[in-house]
Amino acid sequence: MQLKPIYDGDPILKLDGDPAAVCVPAARQTRRLADRLAGLTDDQWAHPTRCDAWTVRDVIVHLTMTNQFWAMSVMAGVAGEPTKFLANFDPAASPLKMGAANVDPPAKVLADFQASSDAWAALLEGLSAEDWQATAEAPPGHIGVSAVVHHGLWDSWIHERDIFLPLGEDLIEEPDEVSMSLRYAVGLGTTLELSQGQTRTGAVTFEVAQPTDTFTLVVTNSASLESGSATEAPVVESDAVPLLEGVSLRAPMPVELGDDVAWIFDGLKRAFDQ
Repeated sequence: MQLKPIYDGDPILKLDGDPAAVCVPAARQTRRLADRLAGLTDDQWAHPTRCDAWTVRDVIVHLTMTNQFWAMSVMAGVAGEPTKFLANFDPAASPLKMGAANVDPPAKVLADFQASSDAWAALLEGLSAEDWQATAEAPPGHIGVSAVVHHGLWDSWIHERDIFLPLGEDLIEEPDEVSMSLRYAVGLGTTLELSQGQTRTGAVTFEVAQPTDTFTLVVTNSASLESGSATEAPVVESDAVPLLEGVSLRAPMPVELGDDVAWIFDGLKRAFDQ
């Protein structure tokens, strides 16, 4: 599905809380991934991942490009000139095409990723309180810098599991990374549907465990993630990681969803042709 980012008006996706709170988990996650990759053998770099047709090397080529894109997007947003590069982007097909030209050996791929990871983390750690309030580009369109960083964290967190689960390695589940990735992923599909002209509105409350969190997705002409529950909203109860895996299309949903809830995930399914 070709994206139709919303560049005009108020941001289509809003997250409550301190905008800068995502800095520490996002920087930690990308640096951890870079450190873990340094210990892989050549055979492991060629190992299949949970991403169809992608080896470990292919996933890291992709994440190097996304690190570079997020950095460019945030810097342009902070400068008051948010980019508009994703209008013709297809999240299912475009990454495959963009990565196909890279034939570098694992050592070069690792070095490039480490450099992009260091630069991305350093950029985040150098942002001021005012910078975190700026607007930048992500697949939904022009959203807050904090929401853009949430997207980067979610994408990299899921790909870390795409790599290390098939390798039989330990899976690291830092509570703040899980909670922030889940909240963003829950809102993302709805924003993609809104940008395609979907008009359904409503609210869904999520009560999750391990880590414990309660938040509500409110959908009007935009999507808002708000801490706490909503009166009369349907409630989804689940452990956080299985739910995040399900929302991210990596595993079946851990709970059965009625139509009053399932519709909020249609956007991600369509975006990735599932």
